[in-house]
Amino acid sequence: MKPTLRSLTVWMVIIAIAFLLWHLVQTTQKQQQEIVFSDFLRDVERGNIAEVTIIGNKIEGKYAGSEKTFFTYSPDYDELVNILRQHKVRIKAKEPSQSPWLAAMISWAPMVILIGIWIFFMRQMQSGGNKALSFGKSKAKMISSQHKKVTFKDVAGVDEAKDELQEIIEFLKDPQRFQKLGGRIPKGVLLMGPPGTGKTLLARAIAGEANVPFFSISGSDFVEMFVGVGASRVRDLFEQGKKNSPCIIFIDEIDAVGRHRGAGLGGGHDEREQTLNQLLVEMDGFDTNEGVILIAASNRPDILDPALLRPGRFDRRIVIDLPDIRGREGIFKVHTRNIPLGSDVDLSIIARGTPGFSGADIANLVNEAALAAARLDKRAVDMEDFEAAKDKVLMGVERKSLIISDEEKRNTAYHEAGHALVAMLTPASDPIHKVTIIPRGRALGVTQQLPIDDRRTYTKQYLESQLRVLLGGRAAEKILLQDLTTGAGTDLERATELARKMVCEWGMSDNIGPLTFGGREEQIFIGKEFARHQDYSEKTAVLIDQEVKRIITENYEASKTLLKENMKVLQAIADKLLEREVLDYEEIKAIIEGKPLKSRAKRTSPLTKVAKKERVKRISRKATLKPSPTP
Repeated sequence: MKPTLRSLTVWMVIIAIAFLLWHLVQTTQKQQQEIVFSDFLRDVERGNIAEVTIIGNKIEGKYAGSEKTFFTYSPDYDELVNILRQHKVRIKAKEPSQSPWLAAMISWAPMVILIGIWIFFMRQMQSGGNKALSFGKSKAKMISSQHKKVTFKDVAGVDEAKDELQEIIEFLKDPQRFQKLGGRIPKGVLLMGPPGTGKTLLARAIAGEANVPFFSISGSDFVEMFVGVGASRVRDLFEQGKKNSPCIIFIDEIDAVGRHRGAGLGGGHDEREQTLNQLLVEMDGFDTNEGVILIAASNRPDILDPALLRPGRFDRRIVIDLPDIRGREGIFKVHTRNIPLGSDVDLSIIARGTPGFSGADIANLVNEAALAAARLDKRAVDMEDFEAAKDKVLMGVERKSLIISDEEKRNTAYHEAGHALVAMLTPASDPIHKVTIIPRGRALGVTQQLPIDDRRTYTKQYLESQLRVLLGGRAAEKILLQDLTTGAGTDLERATELARKMVCEWGMSDNIGPLTFGGREEQIFIGKEFARHQDYSEKTAVLIDQEVKRIITENYEASKTLLKENMKVLQAIADKLLEREVLDYEEIKAIIEGKPLKSRAKRTSPLTKVAKKERVKRISRKATLKPSPTP
């Protein structure tokens, strides 16, 4: 007999026995005796009946001087009530009960529910490998050789991280090479960095490179609604690791279970904290797990518990930061490997024009460029498609269907022209990438700047140039429109925030000095910074507000002065924006120098090698243009 048929037969027998037992219990509770209707009439005439209850055509009764009960069924007998009254029988009447099938279902419902619960738990016990329940089983997925492999050749822009992880793979392949000198394999590696920088991709590459079992699980898979499930799954995960030693266990988003202890409402009995405690013990407790390497990824290492980060648990912390220009070019080469590229595509130029992009951003840009080329039925993706994709990612989708009045369009052109001109005439600012008055995203117009070099620190001169560019739109409105609009709301917000950081965080105020003000209030359990609490006096608060206002006002006046001295150029840029709707760096530069604009038939990339040289020459303008005043 097949196992499935045998199991089905066993269950049917169990259910049949349960039904028989339930029926036996029900029948033993019934002590009523059924009698013939003629015998019932005879007992009534003899005075043996004390009382009856009439329920439709059913009659239930009780004998006189006895506790015995009976029931019978009567035909349509009109004189029945009169006969009962003549012999002084007490008469009760009730409405007919529900249908017998419904009554049977109601009476059998508790038993059916109990049987269903029993079957559910029996199946859970069987699927859990004859354990109590399968809730405590780990949900880790073992990567086999049949999966599509990702190797280190598919990862670019993180060369240092690849070198660190390659050493671990070599240790697993040849441990004696390191152990003969007294070295031991690292127990844990923490990959930390911003979202989209390739932490999970690196883990997949490790699985493809290492010829050892690889278990993958997410941090959120440990915690369930049942208490103790997370700790049980951690134990089961490391038990599987021991059985398959040497192996690698990868936990993605470990901050889901690795946050600071003592921050939850449940205190030490919090389910997440119990899971973390078990993880700490398994990584470096009384029992050792030789040959089990734990690799974890998180973009919030600052909220992880210190006991989790100490050496012996996570021996190595590998920072995977945003790629530099060489890293971005390498990532572009990886993602365009299977994409036909046009002859005019230069990945180095595209990489230079995408500072601050993560690996995920670059993958999205390449995909958008391929989709743009496919929409036009092209056979290859050319430079124009990459530029369109970059504009879409940086500035948002064009909303050409949005109806804007001529007055609003003119106001937007003046505003964006102010941004663009201040950016072009301020030496320390980033070069203009593109200016448009076509609504993109939620903005009616966008002025996009892209730095030529990757920046890690910012000078005070650079920050002040950013303030001037942000306030250039409002200054142009004041000069050309003699009025103010709400279009500068976001610019003012960003400028105020930047000026406050200059005063409170970076110590760039000469009147206050190199001090920081306002500690951050952070909820570790939630992992968000809510506000900065005031750890300074009211007098200092007034002084901070005065300094922020001074910095904003001085740079606003500098922008106004610069635009007033170049009114004709400002008006020319606004007019060309109204005419063409989009201007790039080369076109704005031609307007400033008084040269005619090139035809739009053959557009060049706004960020070319020439742009880098022009940034150095930007200080020396034509005699008609005056230099930017010093604030």
